[in-house]
Amino acid sequence: MSEMLNKNFERPDEVRPFDHGKADVVRLGELTIGRQLMQPGWKWSEHVKPIAGTELCEYRHIGYTLSGRMHLTVPASGVQMEIGPGDVFDIPTGHDAWVIGDEPWIGLQWAGISTWGAPLLATGERVLTTLLFTDIVDSTATLQRLGDVRWRELLARYREAAASALEHFRGREVTATGDGFLATFDGPARAVRCAAAIRRDAIALDLRTRSGIHTGEVEFIADNVRGVAVHAAARVLSVAGPSEVVVSDTTHGLLEGSGLSFEDAGLHSLKGLSGHRQLFRLTKT
Repeated sequence: MSEMLNKNFERPDEVRPFDHGKADVVRLGELTIGRQLMQPGWKWSEHVKPIAGTELCEYRHIGYTLSGRMHLTVPASGVQMEIGPGDVFDIPTGHDAWVIGDEPWIGLQWAGISTWGAPLLATGERVLTTLLFTDIVDSTATLQRLGDVRWRELLARYREAAASALEHFRGREVTATGDGFLATFDGPARAVRCAAAIRRDAIALDLRTRSGIHTGEVEFIADNVRGVAVHAAARVLSVAGPSEVVVSDTTHGLLEGSGLSFEDAGLHSLKGLSGHRQLFRLTKT
């Protein structure tokens, strides 16, 4: 039976203050919910951009407006929208937003809040990070079998489930890679458990994913990452088979005591990298 949970925004798990506003965050099991308050004069590109380190907000937000009004724009498409009390919203990535009028905007969000407003690293800074590459196995064959319309519907459901897993395990999607993505995590166990959750949700949709995970130093350049570790993670992905989560020896060594179980996946020569690398396959979460 599912556990019954109850929390109150007057006693949040985390408070993230920023110029002209704040976000109160509570966590209920796998669900993260935020209550945001933006004061009159607040604008994302002025007051959150310096924290996020990106030109536009790169989070998809799903939520509900309690009070106040906000204007949103997606420069790439030219689409604009205004939300007010009682409005349920789904805001795509790549947007700017600002409060309209003299009343604070207050809203609830259950997607796009887990790491929203948390500072990104400064451009050019190198840091130890766990990288997850994942994609869908045989996606072209599945597209041909289902047809364009059914495939788009299925892919949308998969991406929604994957976004939810990233939200829960505090992953940050860096870039889309065809039918997959690259994400960064502040801990290897979270990355592995996220990959396992994505695999589980994909199987429920009759899809198969594969994931490759490596931990190493990367350089953050605005909203992207680069470095040898990124290439190593991509090469680990290339070894993974359908429904497999494969990790490098570096990541495996950091997971001691995590409760995760692995089996030896053998020594592999990874294209573009010197020597042979020991890899491990996830067997139990």
